[in-house]
Order: sequence, then structure tokens, then C-alpha cells
Amino acid sequence: MSVTGTNLPRHELLALYERMLLIRRAEEQLAQDCAAGKLPGPVHLYVGQEAIAVGVCAHLEDRDWITSTHRGHGHFLAKGGDLGRMLAEIYGRAAGICGGFGGSMHVADFSKGIIGANGVVGGGIALATGAALAAQLDGDGKVAVCFFGDGAANQGVLAEALNVGALWKLPLVLVCENNGFSEFSPTATVTSGRIVERARPFGVPGVEVDGNDVLAVWQAANVAVRRAREGGGPTLIEARTYRTRGHVEYETTFITEPYREEAEVQAWRARDPIPRFASWLLNHELASSQELEAIAQAVAQQVAEAVRFAESAPEPDPALARGSMFVNPR
Repeated sequence: MSVTGTNLPRHELLALYERMLLIRRAEEQLAQDCAAGKLPGPVHLYVGQEAIAVGVCAHLEDRDWITSTHRGHGHFLAKGGDLGRMLAEIYGRAAGICGGFGGSMHVADFSKGIIGANGVVGGGIALATGAALAAQLDGDGKVAVCFFGDGAANQGVLAEALNVGALWKLPLVLVCENNGFSEFSPTATVTSGRIVERARPFGVPGVEVDGNDVLAVWQAANVAVRRAREGGGPTLIEARTYRTRGHVEYETTFITEPYREEAEVQAWRARDPIPRFASWLLNHELASSQELEAIAQAVAQQVAEAVRFAESAPEPDPALARGSMFVNPR
């Protein structure tokens, strides 16, 4: 599926661009921090996949639920999560969205409908299905969206979610971000068939979309979310994309041989969703170079302010750790 035009007003198109750029600049900041040894743990960056989170979350409200993955910063920001509190969480500071105890793979904010990133592969699928059931019982039009990777598509819980989602017509949207790799294994070596076709036996619509085209993602999500809100049941969207950074930023310390060709990485960088959308906006005279530069400067300032906030925050009190894990700790 591809989109050559849209009825979106200009300010909404620019908002899509701004949100993708914010995710990119935040992830680039974390890449620098990781290389400088400033982070207490590893980070799995969303660079190259921004169009998916932004295109989907553009249709969601705070009351709608999303579940995420170990590569979850982009989902968090696309759903309206606070950048400063996200960075503080990743830095392990008390001002973090989870008090500094969750870290990069567990950013969550229930006030924004962000049930959380998840270090378990496929861990968000069942959570989103449960959230969709709760939304259905509430009867107020909420939906639940699950972001998961191609590796998670091989977990049995996906079939379970499709089955119960179809039977009960749950307001569920399953978004597979197929970036071509399950950690360090090319998808073709561990995944049989086309992921999108796994919806067919359950009578669930399956849509394959160019995950580097934010307008194509927007259109696919528009149909799926509207169908879910109206009681039509779940949809499976497979968004084909690519992560242009590694699986995890520390991988050079334990990966001794490259698992992908540099030419492949460069070919996908040529399809980068952000300059691609910028070119579309310019070619359709929906933005000027000056406007896009102003957005870039505003984003840079926002990231810098978030970094200052996170770095100045105190570290959490270790005594709180047990209270966060146990009821009535002794």
C-alpha cells in the first residue's frame, strides 16, 4: 500500500514530521550518551522506524492503550510521552517516568495510555489483548494497539491474540514492525511465509504497508483503528522497515563478525522515512525549507532541555526498590 496524497491539513502533516524528527534526535542523543558511557544499561534504538509509531499513534487519544517492545522509545514519544521523563528514566534518575527503576526497556505512562515497553519478546501482545477486552467492556470506544517485531510474530501468543480477538471482535490493532532482523538473525532464516498472512485463517484483515512511508502507515492505521472503534474487530498490519543502527548499542562489544552488509544498511538509509517525508512536503509545496529548519531547531532545543532536566535529576533512593517490587515489604 502506498499513498501519493492525503486530505490531512497542513498543520497535521507538519506535526507528523515534527514528531518523527523528535524521536530521531532523542535516539541520536541516546546513541551519543551510550558511546560516552553515560547510561547505566543498554538501549535498543528506533532509528529508521519512526514513521510506524507516528503514523499509527496519530489516530490515538490518551485514553487508548498501546503496548510496546524493547525498542520502545519511539512508541512512547509518538503516543505523547514526556521526553524529559523518558530520558530521566533511561539515565536511572528519580524523575524518570518509572522513578528510575524501569530503565530503557520499561518506559510506561498509564496517563497517556502507554502500558509499557517490554523486555520480553512478544510480551506486549497478550497485554494489549487484555486491554482491548477491558476497552470493549467499558464500551466507550477505546482501542488497544500492540507494536511488536518480526521475531515476536513467531511467538504462539500472536495466534492466541488473533483467535480470541476475532471471536470476541476486540478493538485491537496488531502492528508488526518487520525490520528484517530478529536480533542478529535475518528474518528469512527464522520466519516462514509472510507474517501478514497469519491473520487470514482467523478471518482478520491483514495489511502489508511500507513502514518507511508515514502517509501509507497513517492510511492503514486510519482504517484499522476506525474499524476497531466501530466494533469490527482486530486488524493485523505488517509494516516493512529497517533499523539502520544495530540491535543494541553495545553490540560491538560482543559481536565479532558483521551480521549484515554495509551496502544493505546504506540502501535502506536512502529510504529513510524522515528526509523522504520532508521531500514529499517540499515537492507538494506544503512546507518550505525555512519551515522545516525551524522545526528542526525547535526539536533540537526540546531535546537539549530534556537532557538538562534528566541529568540534573537526583538518583532514586535505593530503599524504594523493595517497595516497588513487593506489597508490604519487610
